[in-house]
Amino acid sequence: MNVVMIIPTGIGCEIGGHCGDGNAPARLLGACCDNLVLHPNVVNASDLNEMPANALYVEGNHLDRFLQGKLFLQKVKSNRVLVVVNKADYQSINAVSAARATIGLDAEILELRVPLKLIARMENGVAGGEVLNWKELVAQVREREYDALGIATPITIDSDTLAAYWRHGGVNPVGGVEAIATRLIGEALDKPCAHGPVDYALTGFKEVVDPRIAVEIITENFIHCLLKGLHKAPRLSTTSGMSNRDVDCMVSPYGCFGAPHQACLDAGIPVIVVRENKSCLNHPEHPKFIYVENYLEAAGMIMAMRAGVHPTTVRRPLAQTVVRKA
Repeated sequence: MNVVMIIPTGIGCEIGGHCGDGNAPARLLGACCDNLVLHPNVVNASDLNEMPANALYVEGNHLDRFLQGKLFLQKVKSNRVLVVVNKADYQSINAVSAARATIGLDAEILELRVPLKLIARMENGVAGGEVLNWKELVAQVREREYDALGIATPITIDSDTLAAYWRHGGVNPVGGVEAIATRLIGEALDKPCAHGPVDYALTGFKEVVDPRIAVEIITENFIHCLLKGLHKAPRLSTTSGMSNRDVDCMVSPYGCFGAPHQACLDAGIPVIVVRENKSCLNHPEHPKFIYVENYLEAAGMIMAMRAGVHPTTVRRPLAQTVVRKA
């Protein structure tokens, strides 16, 4: 049983739209299947990443292409991770050293000749922004040998915008530009990749915040979560491995529709939509999607699929058997 779990970045999802608060639902769904394919936004959480052991950590562009049947996923025992930084300071060095010492990661740091610049902006209520010098990054890392790419660079954001998000919640203002950066770089390299911000702090901010945001306050860099994800991220192939034909269903937040949803419709993959996980988007309900109230019910739906039990047969009242006339 193979399940895909998506929580799009930068649209303010109630669950998983903050920093790593999709980890618990991911662990729940992971317990219901053999493999749980997810993208970094679902589980990245600063120094924390509690994705289940059967999770396959796949960048968003690669996940779209996997569902479209253009890429295959190959499981690995471990990857050699290259971590690129604008400057190798105490934060990045200590974070990589900690991952080497605790999870047995094979990793090294590369300083970029041309600094990568991410500028976060809110655009019509959705997080977005601008990515500068990503082509120079791609050209430089092509010179190196590695299996997965970690990107640990600052994000430029207005301090008032960040403080307002920490105090009041809403759409995470930096997630969108990170997704743009990894899509551009990941598509160019066709290797697993993920971004984590460094120097991500506000001087003097010492407040108790919404539990979903708390992990953003306890550290100044978001490197370890991506190193854990990339450690065993599946490699990408155009010829062999797990394909979209092996996917049994996809689980999505409510009200959003994009490339993964269309790919599932095209491939005949059932889509389970969780109504409780609303966002700032409001696409209409699709007649071919399966709607559930929460992730607990989504887990039950997956288990029913796994057992070959039609959902209507465990609900009451049980309708009369349909008889078709000749």
